[in-house]
Amino acid sequence: MAAKPVKAAIGEMWINCQVCGSERFRERDVKLNSFGMEFMKLAWADETATGLICWRCGYVHLFVNREIKLYRADT
Repeated sequence: MAAKPVKAAIGEMWINCQVCGSERFRERDVKLNSFGMEFMKLAWADETATGLICWRCGYVHLFVNREIKLYRADT
């Protein structure tokens, strides 16, 4: 099943792609693995970021800000 496009905002500010200016993204969680945690076999405990993949050009934006809100985008 294909991912549905979303729009994203932090507070009152809408997020646009830094490359092409699009406002539609695919969302996924991204693990921020560190060497130390990988070495100790604790990578599962590393921090997770919200990845927004631009629907138009594919550029990946990463956010660790937990205030980010996702909204369904019209297709």
